[in-house]
Amino acid sequence: MAVPESVAPASGEASAASAKRTNPLRGRVVRAGDTPASTGNVANIITVIRIFMAPAFIWLLLADAGQLGHLRYIAAGLFLLAIITDTVDGILARRQNLVTDFGKILDPIADKILIGSALVALSILGELWWWVTIVILIREFGITIFRFAVIRTRVIPAVASGKLKTILQAVAISLLLFPFWTLVGQWEHWVGWIVMAVALVLTVVSGADFIVKYRQQNRVAAA
Repeated sequence: MAVPESVAPASGEASAASAKRTNPLRGRVVRAGDTPASTGNVANIITVIRIFMAPAFIWLLLADAGQLGHLRYIAAGLFLLAIITDTVDGILARRQNLVTDFGKILDPIADKILIGSALVALSILGELWWWVTIVILIREFGITIFRFAVIRTRVIPAVASGKLKTILQAVAISLLLFPFWTLVGQWEHWVGWIVMAVALVLTVVSGADFIVKYRQQNRVAAA
C-alpha cells in the first residue's frame, strides 16, 4: 500500500535526511585506502606551496651571503611562514575531512625538504656545523626512505619524540635565522644553538625509537 505524501517521515528518518543534507559525505561507502577528499584539495595545495617556499627561502638567504640586511629578514620570515603553513594544512585536513593518502606522504616530505634546506643553508654560511646537518639529514631521509620501503605491508605510526624534535628543529632554525643578536646580544644565538643541540639528540633518539617500534610490529606480526 502506498504511503500518502502528506504523511511526515519518522523522526529517525528525518534526522537521517537532515544529516544527509548537511553532510553529503555521510553514508558514503569508502573503499580501503580511499578517502572522500580530492587529492587536489586545499590542504594538499598548501603543502605543495610549502615545498616551493624552500628554494625561494634558500635563494633569499644566500643571495647576499647571509648578511644581516633586509633579504636575511625576508628569508627568515618566509621560513617562519612555511612552518605556520604546516600547522594550517594539518588543521584544515582534519577539520574539513581532507585527509588523503597523497597528503600523508607529501606532508612529511615537505617538512623534511624545508628543514633540510634551512640546515644546509646555515652550514654553507658557516653558522651551523656541517656534522650537525649531516646527522639530521641522514636520520630524516633515511627514515623516510624506510617508510616508503615498507608502506605496502604496514604503516608505522609517528612517535611522540619525532613530533617534538620537528618542533625543536623549527624553533632552533628560526632563532639562528633571525639576526636578533644584533639587537639583544649573542645570548640569543647561544639559545638557538642549545635548542639545536636538544633537537639533535631527539632526532637520534626518535630515529632509534622508530626502529624499535618497527621491530615490535615485526614480532607481533610473526607471533
